[in-house]
Amino acid sequence: MADGNILVQVHRDKEYRQVVGGAMFSTCDSSWVPLYLRRLYGFTPPQYSGSDIFRDLTGAKKYKMAFLGASQEVLDALKEQLRQSDPRIADMLFLALPFAGVEAFDYPSIADQVNEADPDIIWVALGAPKQERFAARLTPLLHRGVVIPVGAVFNFRAGLGIKRAPQWMVRGHLEFLYRIFTEPRKQLRRVWQILRWTPAILREERGRQMAGYQRDQ
Repeated sequence: MADGNILVQVHRDKEYRQVVGGAMFSTCDSSWVPLYLRRLYGFTPPQYSGSDIFRDLTGAKKYKMAFLGASQEVLDALKEQLRQSDPRIADMLFLALPFAGVEAFDYPSIADQVNEADPDIIWVALGAPKQERFAARLTPLLHRGVVIPVGAVFNFRAGLGIKRAPQWMVRGHLEFLYRIFTEPRKQLRRVWQILRWTPAILREERGRQMAGYQRDQ
């Protein structure tokens, strides 16, 4: 799910850029990135956030799923919330992961548990950029299924008090302000990095655009 934070991380880290670029698909999890694209290229892709895709695919009630990451408390609450609308979910895999660096996970053991559950969709909630790196390492060990990193979505859906911003703030491109007020320590650092690096990213992209235009003349 591409947002401002991932845009900055991709710009600064070549290895992470390869991880994101090698994904099966990427949706726009930002209300600001579409504005950048409209300014640069004249088109505005729709925002399809992690919360939205999680809602749509869990709500379809036809996929077998696994849920990886977060704490056991969050996973237990998430299972209860989802089970109310789809009783099948009670029998699906909910696997809490230890707090560890991305290199420290026991990927073969995790893959064995996922493969035994045989899901169609594997949701991963570890936060970016960790969750994308995790997904890239886990995917080659899986027999089947699509791995989808979804950031804070488990927390939003678990019903433990952490909520997504109201829709009027999402539509008004103000979701980042809501996240700052609810998670100031984490989000202020992210917003500062986005504000610091985005102008340079846009200048570089404009330069590539102009260079391509001149070559075509």
